[in-house]
Amino acid sequence: MNEQHDNGALRASLEALPRALRTLHKALIDVETVYFGALGSALEHLQLITHHPHFAWLQPMSALMAALDEALDEPGKLTRQAAAGWRAAIEELVGPGTPAGAPFRTKYLVLLHDSPEVAMAHGALRRLLGRI
Repeated sequence: MNEQHDNGALRASLEALPRALRTLHKALIDVETVYFGALGSALEHLQLITHHPHFAWLQPMSALMAALDEALDEPGKLTRQAAAGWRAAIEELVGPGTPAGAPFRTKYLVLLHDSPEVAMAHGALRRLLGRI
């Protein structure tokens, strides 16, 4: 019973991460969009985010979010080791872990200091990571 409770609590903590990552990702996109300049339709905006070099640095976070969503969709039991791996992967992107990709971390740190929205989303993500 205790193991089931531990797994449930672990799953709940991990399931909160995608929402926090999406909030942070959106804040980063919003700031980058302002820096990029005027855009057309929502479709043009999506095309820019997914294909324009100005937004390419965000791809590691996008890929990590997709992989985490896929892992959480699996019905199997989550282990503490798997949770620690997800925490480490996120921390490689946003800190304080050793950066996996210097271009992402460099740009991220600039926006973290430039944008209150990014800073608040970062703080919320860090609080969640502290529970894992």
